[in-house]
Formats: sequence, structure tokens, C-alpha cells
Amino acid sequence: MPDTLTQSAPSSGLAEHVDVLIVGAGLSGIGAAWWLQKECPGKSYAILEQREAIGGTWDLFRYPGIRSDSDMYTLGYAFRPWTEAKSIADGPSILKYVRDTAREAGIEKRIRFGHKVASANWSSDKARWIVSAMRDGRPATVSCSFLMMCSGYYRYEAGYAPTFAGQDKFKGRIVHPQTWTDDIDHASKDVVVIGSGATAVTIVPEVGKTAKHVTMLQRSPTYVVSRPAEDKMANWMRKRLPAKIAYGIVRWRNVLLGAFFYNRARSSPAKTKDGILKLAKAQLPEGYDLSHFTPRYNPWDQRMCLIPDADLFQSIKDGKSSVVTDEIETFTKTGIKLKSGKELPADLIVTATGLDLLFLGGMKVNVDGVEVEMGSQLTYKGMMYSSVPNLASVFGYTNASWTLKADLTCEYVCRLLNHMDARGLTSATPRNTDPTVTTEPWLDFSSGYVQRSISKFPKQGSKMPWKLNQNYFRDIKLLRRGKLDDGVLQFDKIAAKVKTLA
Repeated sequence: MPDTLTQSAPSSGLAEHVDVLIVGAGLSGIGAAWWLQKECPGKSYAILEQREAIGGTWDLFRYPGIRSDSDMYTLGYAFRPWTEAKSIADGPSILKYVRDTAREAGIEKRIRFGHKVASANWSSDKARWIVSAMRDGRPATVSCSFLMMCSGYYRYEAGYAPTFAGQDKFKGRIVHPQTWTDDIDHASKDVVVIGSGATAVTIVPEVGKTAKHVTMLQRSPTYVVSRPAEDKMANWMRKRLPAKIAYGIVRWRNVLLGAFFYNRARSSPAKTKDGILKLAKAQLPEGYDLSHFTPRYNPWDQRMCLIPDADLFQSIKDGKSSVVTDEIETFTKTGIKLKSGKELPADLIVTATGLDLLFLGGMKVNVDGVEVEMGSQLTYKGMMYSSVPNLASVFGYTNASWTLKADLTCEYVCRLLNHMDARGLTSATPRNTDPTVTTEPWLDFSSGYVQRSISKFPKQGSKMPWKLNQNYFRDIKLLRRGKLDDGVLQFDKIAAKVKTLA
């Protein structure tokens, strides 16, 4: 592999070649590189990252209180123990964890920063991808035998920000959490946070520490569940056992507990709902109107919000924040007028209105000169796509920690690459030949941010291996131990030796 490709230097514009190209240097991309180094040490690889830093989500988001919404014993990598005291970790600690992983494994030198990938073009004749990116306004081209997309699932440039009636009248500042900057002042001010998801429930108690008052304005409630910020059992075990052993035990305990809770929620939604509300009631002020935390949907029809040490409930108890369930009629000069007629005073309005989903970072995919409509393709084993060769993407679970699925995906890709090398195969393409397979949405979440963009994402099928499991135990069997040559994944080889592009 040319030395220039392993550095963060500006691209020369020449098409260079690596065995595997990873797009994205966040939690998933760094994990993919680690697995590749371990399981496929003979493979050359590089990482293209559109931003100028490692970390992805954990470098991008800077809003107050930014933290994980999963415990770090399952959000952390399978191969690198989480050793901090807090299980529900803050953003800077997670960012450090990802960057330390990259530095210690020598992954940093393989990253090209500032490369925004625009398109990937597959040539069956040459059995390779030609990936086009932009760097400082100039084109950069890299070819690879296998393309691994770790670019996340949302648009990094901006979040979802609907236009509200009268918002140009508001004399204060309006900010979306995705573009939060250090100069945003909320001390001793009235703050309204629009939203009820993970971002909103994170910002409200943190801003409430210094603001005059914070109001979380929601159109409809979300399930909010409290967990201790620190895992006492994990901290106790880490003092007495080797880090990897303690980490493994706690990781599996949390996986099992998470699966139990999810399955119980789906099989007994009414009982689960009652249990969640009972816990919330015990942590909120006496006589509090519980309707503000009583969603219209069943548990896990949308992702639940996790709060550490009941911080949101405590903020409400202390009078530092409040929740209003209503709809916006219009912004005014000094706040927000609601459809109920009530007015909320505001000096600062935070629109925690969600993400703008974006598949493969907006990259166009072409196979032999024909653009692939990715929204029409089937997802194979939750990572590859029908009729698209040698491309895999990393997507985590919606009902558990992201990294559980990410690690399994990376292990599978490495196993696939080694299988192909051992048999002299040059491409692997999922192809559906079963006419009875019907299509279903890629995600069945009712969340607004999902419903707005889901039509642009690939579909899942009604049968395996086209159906998403959303189940860690089934995926272990499918991805870690399942047959590679399953009759659906079709392999090819070319007689001519592929020449490295200069």
C-alpha cells in the first residue's frame, strides 16, 4: 500500500488501491479497523473521514450533558474493556475511549481526514470499487477490493429543524443541539427545549443547573427510565478481577438483562408500561401529573430514553425544570405561544427535534455503470445489500447498544474476507432468488425521525437472511457461526490478476 494513503496528507488526486476501504472514523470505523488488523493482518486498509477528527457522533455533538443512552459495558467494544467508574458515560469520556483505541492500535495513521465520499463505482471486470471523494474542493480517488461503510445513519451537516410559525419574530437565540457552540449562554435565562427524546432529556437537567428555568416542551411523551450512573457491581468486580474478565461478566449480564426487559416489553406491554410509570412516579414530586411521561404507544415501539440517577426527575423535583405537553401555535418576540393559549417565556430556544437520517452518508452507489436505487434493495444479514458486491455497512441495534451489532458485523466481514482469500474468490454478492420473499420497512419504529426518511433506506425481507433479527443471540449464531456459502451469497472469481491502480 502506498505510504501516502496511510497519512492524513491532502490527496494527490491519484487512484490508489487498498484491500479494504473503511468510510468513517467514529465508534464503528475504529472498531472495524481493529477487527481487520486482528483477523486479516495481511490486508491493507485505509479510513476516509469527512471531518477533521476521530470520534464521529462523540466528536460532533457538544451540547450540555452529552452522554451515552446505553451502558458502556455494552456500548464499549468487545475487545477493549471500559474501565471508567461511570456506566452511563459522558460524551468526552466516550470520545477519549474511541481515540485511545485508535492510538493504541496504530489506527490513527491509516486515517485520511477531510475526505467527503461522494460515490462508489463497482467494476465487475476488475473486481474493485472506485471511490470518489472531495478534499478541500479537490477530487480524490481510491480503489478497493472491499468497501466497508461506517458512516452512521444521519446527516452530519445539520439535524432535522422544522420551521415554526413566527420564528423570525423571536428576539432570542434558536439553536439545534447538533450545531451547539461554546458561546451559547443559558445562565440565568429562561430556556425552552422543544422535544422529548434522548437529546432533550439530556439537555434539560444539565442546563437547569444554571438557567433561570428550563421547560421541556413536547408534543407527545416518551418513556423515560432511570438507571444508576455508576454500576456498583462492575466497579466492585474490577477491583478484584482482571479488567477483561470483569468487563466480560458485566457485559453479558447487561446483555441478558436488556434482552429480558425488551422481550417482556413486547410480550406484556401493559404490565411493562405500568412498571415504568410506577418507577417514574416514585421519583417525581408527589402528585405530579404522570401524563407527561405516559406515551400513546407501547414500550419499545420507539427507543426509550435512559437517564442516569433520575437526573431529569430530580430537576423537576427541585423546581429547576418543568415539562409541558402541548403544541406550538407560534413563536413570539419573547417566547412561544401554545395552542392551549398558554405562553412560555424564553430567552433561548433549543430545537431538539431530531436527526435527519441519511443512508451511507449520501454516497451514490453504481454497479458496472448503473446507479443502484438503494431504497429498493433488500438488506442481507443486516449489513450487505442485494445485487451489490463486496460492500458491507455497520448498523447497530435499535433495541440494544449499537456496538453489540457493530462488533458482530466486523467479525463477519473479516470471516468473509478470509473465506474468499482461501478459495481465490474476488466478489461476494447477495442475490434474492426466492419469489416468496416480501419486503418490509428497514426499521419498524414509529419515531418521527425514522418515518420521515425510511423510504430512502433499503428494505428488509420477510424471511432470513433478509430479515433483521434485532436480537444479539440470534445474530451470534447467524454472523459468528453461520455458513458463509449459504446459497444466497453468490461468489465469483476472475482469472486475470487485478492490477493495482497507480
